[in-house]
Amino acid sequence: MDQSPRSLEPSTVGNDSIKWDGPNLDVPVVDSVALMQGRRELVIRHNAQTYRLRVTASEKLILTK
Repeated sequence: MDQSPRSLEPSTVGNDSIKWDGPNLDVPVVDSVALMQGRRELVIRHNAQTYRLRVTASEKLILTK
């Protein structure tokens, strides 16, 4: 199944989602402040795997397995 490339440049749709160019690609938006809740690190479980999301000293997000 060959798909043509799509733009990854978002356009804002309201305050709660981003619409990416392409079919059915409305994506909910979660603000990192709400996600982290004042913490510098959290653990995400996905398909029996554990991932660590942390905020670096330069305020970037890093996801590691």
